[in-house]
Amino acid sequence: MNAILEMRGITKTFPGVKALDNVNIAVKDGEIHALVGENGAGKSTLMKVLSGVYPHGSYSGEIHYEGQERRFSGIADSEKLGIIIIHQELALVPLLSIAENIFLGNEQATFGVIDRSLTFMRTKELLKLVGLNEAPDVLVTNLGVGKQQLVEIAKALSKKVKLLILDEPTASLNEQDSDALLNLLLRFKEQGISSILISHKLNEISKVADSITVLRDGGAVETLDCRTQEVSEDHIIRGMVGRTMDERYPTREPKIGETIFKVENWSAYHPLHKHVQVVKNVNLHIRRGEIVGIAGLMGAGRTEFAMSLFGRSYGQKISGRVGLGGKEIDVSTVEKAVANGIAYATEDRKTYGLVLGEDIRKNVTLAHLEGVSKNFVIDEMQELAVANDYRAKMRIRSPSVFQETVNLSGGNQQKVVLSKWLFADPEILILDEPTRGIDVGAKYEIYMIINRLADAGKGVLMISSEMPELLGMCDRIYVMNEGAMIAELDSAEASQEKIMHAIVKSGRR
Repeated sequence: MNAILEMRGITKTFPGVKALDNVNIAVKDGEIHALVGENGAGKSTLMKVLSGVYPHGSYSGEIHYEGQERRFSGIADSEKLGIIIIHQELALVPLLSIAENIFLGNEQATFGVIDRSLTFMRTKELLKLVGLNEAPDVLVTNLGVGKQQLVEIAKALSKKVKLLILDEPTASLNEQDSDALLNLLLRFKEQGISSILISHKLNEISKVADSITVLRDGGAVETLDCRTQEVSEDHIIRGMVGRTMDERYPTREPKIGETIFKVENWSAYHPLHKHVQVVKNVNLHIRRGEIVGIAGLMGAGRTEFAMSLFGRSYGQKISGRVGLGGKEIDVSTVEKAVANGIAYATEDRKTYGLVLGEDIRKNVTLAHLEGVSKNFVIDEMQELAVANDYRAKMRIRSPSVFQETVNLSGGNQQKVVLSKWLFADPEILILDEPTRGIDVGAKYEIYMIINRLADAGKGVLMISSEMPELLGMCDRIYVMNEGAMIAELDSAEASQEKIMHAIVKSGRR
């Protein structure tokens, strides 16, 4: 089998950091080649070199594609040859429709005039391929992050692709939608299309990969051929982190106290379609020291519930009661929710969780500025001390707290988000997809932080599309479907089968 791609001796340096160090990788015709490694290992950087985001001359080494050396000056050059990359950071225009986004720069036109009927027809075909049941004229801004990811994939499929690069394509998808995407990659493989898959979900890698290259600290550790050898997840993890990980989830002995948080008859309607109820009479409680999970498929209403609860950040006609410590509290604005001890770490940390252009120091103190202020003036030395303290406690990997958060890896960005809310000292912390797009080593560190919060007597509400994560971390799990809580399971009785059975059963009603 011939190689469609060879990258030889790729070295890429940023100021003070060698992101890639003499990396070699070869991808064969019609194979799915997985690229794995911890956050910051160099995976995305390597793919940006390949696709021309980092142009020739900004790195050293050679790219050979279809038997010829290539020197891409930009992403348009690589796309002309059929190299299509889907970045982890979404590249959609929020106020354009799905159809307009998919064919942006590749408009379907007749005699120079955009053919709207053809555009819609092709959009429907592509959406069907990725399993997205939305009308082509829906604005992207009205879609959740998971559905936006599917639009990105449809956009890539609209081009004549020979080598498809997917950077964490299933990070925001539930298991059902992830499986559909992986099966799509397998169908592409049958058609002779090669793929490079970057993913932290090792079960996905094991399912579809023909070969796996492991990166660590900017270098290629090894390449594994899954067709000729048995490759275990433990082997991959050992290569990624340089050590064994006997337990995927840290052990914990729960010390659960009295009920601290209660939500009663909570309802919310769609922000644009006032007759569509997206959260339906939800009742929920959390006890001190308890980690409570919410399971459900995409579109179940989990994020909508959390956002409507946190200062009515989502929806309209919101009703219901919220109690903390036995007293009803006002959560009608974000400021009041925070003041009353509620914090919400969003699933979309880049858009809503961080100010990417600001440094770690300013992001850490953002939710509790009064904690570093005197007479309404920020004490910069106190702010610096707080940021350095959280950088050390949370093991945020950066040269200093003056590093801009946009330049941090996903795992370290998430630690900054958590630091921001921990500094605000909430009683209840709502975590929406807290480990999305984070490698297995960084996940473990996030899990340890969550456990420490529970051990300190806080209440944690954890939303995750990864059922094994909920089962491994939570003391109790609610199951949500179509905006309603349909089941409640203790950790001792919970299983993926029972969760899915509850969802399927409620769907038949």
